[in-house]
Amino acid sequence: MSFSDPLGDMLTRIRNAHLRGKSKCDTPASNLRGRVLDVLESEGYIRGYASIEKDGFRHFEIELKYFEGEPVIRHISRISKPGRRVYSSVKSLPQVRNGLGISILSTPKGVMSDNIARDENVGGEILCQVS
Repeated sequence: MSFSDPLGDMLTRIRNAHLRGKSKCDTPASNLRGRVLDVLESEGYIRGYASIEKDGFRHFEIELKYFEGEPVIRHISRISKPGRRVYSSVKSLPQVRNGLGISILSTPKGVMSDNIARDENVGGEILCQVS
């Protein structure tokens, strides 16, 4: 099965698992997905993830995080899509919900949150927004 947007597929799997109240979800593994999951884990939006072998392929098993029965991730959306890439300089990085959420960027220094990108003074492609 071929995906035109693997990162968008992972975000949709996380969103759907939260809507169903699942504690875990899995997604095929890739380097970009792993870096985005690292950012989500460091910012406290997921409990963690583990790489597992399933049917001869690597998968990530993502442990979702809940607080008082409600999902920690209230909104997660893909910004830069294969048909329309969205880039931003460090000066024009948008704030998500007045600083209560994050944007995840792919920069020349790696995949990072918008707060770290501002500290590193680097812009890049805005992959997704989480709040």
